[in-house]
Amino acid sequence: MKEKNSRHLFVHLILILGSFIMILPFAWMVLTAFKTQNEAIRVPPIIFPSHWDLTTFKNVFDKLPFLSAYKNTIISAVVTVAAQLFMCSMAGYAFGCIKFPGRNVIFVICLSVLMIPSTLFILPQYLMIQKMGLLNTIPALFLPNLFSAYGTFLMRQFFMSLPKELEDAAKLYGCNYFQIFYKIMLPLVKPTVVTVIVLGINGAWNDLMWPLIVTSNTSMRTLTNGLAMFVDSSLQYGTAFAGAFISICPMLVLYIFGQRYFVEGTATSGLKG
Repeated sequence: MKEKNSRHLFVHLILILGSFIMILPFAWMVLTAFKTQNEAIRVPPIIFPSHWDLTTFKNVFDKLPFLSAYKNTIISAVVTVAAQLFMCSMAGYAFGCIKFPGRNVIFVICLSVLMIPSTLFILPQYLMIQKMGLLNTIPALFLPNLFSAYGTFLMRQFFMSLPKELEDAAKLYGCNYFQIFYKIMLPLVKPTVVTVIVLGINGAWNDLMWPLIVTSNTSMRTLTNGLAMFVDSSLQYGTAFAGAFISICPMLVLYIFGQRYFVEGTATSGLKG
């Protein structure tokens, strides 16, 4: 018993150490956001600011087109998540519950996208956006991300874990496939739905490279590349960290309220293959 408790204590100490290492950069960002420029670059560094300065947050909106960047990011994230949720849920249900010729082959082809580095798709995606005349537009930000192979995989695994009897009973009452999907099966996969939402909005919110490629106008920038350009052109670390803190607040709130469903959906995604 004592050996088991010692083992548990060791594991918890490792987890606490790992949590501290992960939280430290976030805590440093928040504290630096309230520091003056002199305090932010002081050597040796100071942990807490001597005076909690709020002018850095005002400078964010004065020196960056922050509101337009926020608008572009929100539109891109919302459209991306809505499209991924619609297509991934329906594709996951089809791959998991409907038997049709070539089902497994098509599913493997969809999953093969995960094995190819995303950077290889940048050039053909850019050429497609250019041919459509969508450069420097908001649709260019989200069009390549409307489908998620990983989201489809999560949905398929969760749909396959549901009892087959539910679908059979619905068919006896005369429900078609769409009615079964929308009224019976989809409400039962809420954890996976939340997981797809969190992953989709996190990917769209933090995307840096693609918006830099398809936009050149400042008014079309998103939060990530707007902050990156500001850091490259300025050494005002307090303002940069304040902007970073403001930009991640929606993601932080989303994860705090959806973490239970997110963990449950990810943990149970491989119950049945």
